[in-house]
Amino acid sequence: MSGGLLVAGTTSDAGKSVVTAGICRWLVRRGVKVAPFKAQNMSLNSFVTRQGAEIGRAQAMQAQAARVEPTALMNPVLLKPGGDRSSQVVLMGKPVGEMSARGYHGGRQEALLGTVTDCLEQLRATYDAVICEGAGSPAEINLRRTDIVNMGIARAAQFPVLVVGDIDRGGVFASFFGTTALLSPEDQGLVAGYLVNKFRGDVSLLEPGLDMLYELTGRRTYGVLPFAHGLGIDEEDGLRVSLRGAVRESFVAPPHGEDVLRVAVCAVPLMSNFTDVDALAAEPGVVVRFVDRAEELADADLVIVPGTRGTVKALAWLRERGLADALARRAAEGRPVLGICGGFQVLGERIEDEVESRAGVVDGLGLLPVRVRFDRAKTLARPVGSALGEPVEGYEIHHGVADVRGGEPFLDGCRVGAVWGTHWHGSLESDAFRRRFLAEVARAAGRRFVPAPDTSFGVLREEQLDRLGDLVEEHADTDALWRLIEGGAPAGLPFVPPGAPSARGSQSGAGAPESRRAAPEPAPRSPEGLGRAHPEALGEAREPNGLDCADVRVDQEAK
Repeated sequence: MSGGLLVAGTTSDAGKSVVTAGICRWLVRRGVKVAPFKAQNMSLNSFVTRQGAEIGRAQAMQAQAARVEPTALMNPVLLKPGGDRSSQVVLMGKPVGEMSARGYHGGRQEALLGTVTDCLEQLRATYDAVICEGAGSPAEINLRRTDIVNMGIARAAQFPVLVVGDIDRGGVFASFFGTTALLSPEDQGLVAGYLVNKFRGDVSLLEPGLDMLYELTGRRTYGVLPFAHGLGIDEEDGLRVSLRGAVRESFVAPPHGEDVLRVAVCAVPLMSNFTDVDALAAEPGVVVRFVDRAEELADADLVIVPGTRGTVKALAWLRERGLADALARRAAEGRPVLGICGGFQVLGERIEDEVESRAGVVDGLGLLPVRVRFDRAKTLARPVGSALGEPVEGYEIHHGVADVRGGEPFLDGCRVGAVWGTHWHGSLESDAFRRRFLAEVARAAGRRFVPAPDTSFGVLREEQLDRLGDLVEEHADTDALWRLIEGGAPAGLPFVPPGAPSARGSQSGAGAPESRRAAPEPAPRSPEGLGRAHPEALGEAREPNGLDCADVRVDQEAK
């Protein structure tokens, strides 16, 4: 059986994804056969494996860091938020239905522990090391009973836990201490230590605090990673519009021609796979920004309407903000617009949706001769083709089936004048096609922009992953990290009081204790619940990796 490690975080967005990727790249450069793993991911940025399975985009990026092909085993449960406090549940790469947060955390999540541990065991049987990524914080005491992605999976696999904290946000020492102190003794026994992320300044000024943290917790800090600009690694959360990846942090290189090219991306609700524009942001002289007001389209040379998990909602949002009228004016003036996936559907004539929004028939913007009907079956594919005379690869993730009724063929969609539409994500990562497309946009926009002839998005991505590996290798105690991965958490780690609060009354809704301030009980709940989940918890018995749509349905109370 292989070794492993769980990378947890004091908060969401503490840097778990990039640290996991960095550790994977460091290990593979040492000759270790390594795989990433995230039991449960909540993200609107997803990817399609070569086997046609949908997984989190971050896990695909981590697999690339490990130089292995991504598979559904690496992210067995993916939750895709869709509004109304519900998410689509993707199990082993296939959608199985919609579920509210209350319904999911009310018991069905815990019942999936057997599935995720099966996947982890399969990876451990194949690889020398498995680097797991947690979700949110391991000290979310309201969710610990049903946890399958943080301490739940660490306990099941007996993996040591490395807690990452973002010092750029402040309060990192309190976060490390508080995270540890809110765990049960059994959980604390697996928390090996800490990793400081995004440090700016002189490390010697931080060291006294690290020494005091050790005195308080008995746990060492395994490294201090400096703040690094422009890593551009795939974000997990499509609900954020801060977008700190390549678009916001990268230095925009001077244009190859005389002009820059300005790209405005409509920040539609439930935006998905906004990583599509990373390849544009990597081009010298291309400036990418996310917009939510009609006047921000005025100076844009290209406007992109990106993917979304709420096509009808995005359409209404565009109309409410005047962006729909601005897009129509652009099309009439022959100024470039590109719609991708949900954005492509929005640009069509009509949308018939009884699946995603259940809104029935809704008029689209009418900029492309396309009618879209939502099918309950999701299209998951890795298409290969050509456009503008160049080869293109991409991936498809959509319920909408497009009936293209005119225009010039463009991938699986069409083009009318300077308006393009396609369901293909990732097409702009094909270098020759991206250059030809940008040249077309520049001509239509009247810009003297010339695409650089040698930009390779694949090479840039490899360089970014190598930078992550360098950060780990140069600023972490890699010998100690390897001992953790190979041998597990150190024995005799001290308990940090008070420990996990009593689980009494932690069920949502009625049944709370008379006082929520009762003294916590350091003794944990029985760890037996962390064993293999009983199939009857999901209804009738099924195979460990099986869950059908009847098991996952919208909780009507939460709707």
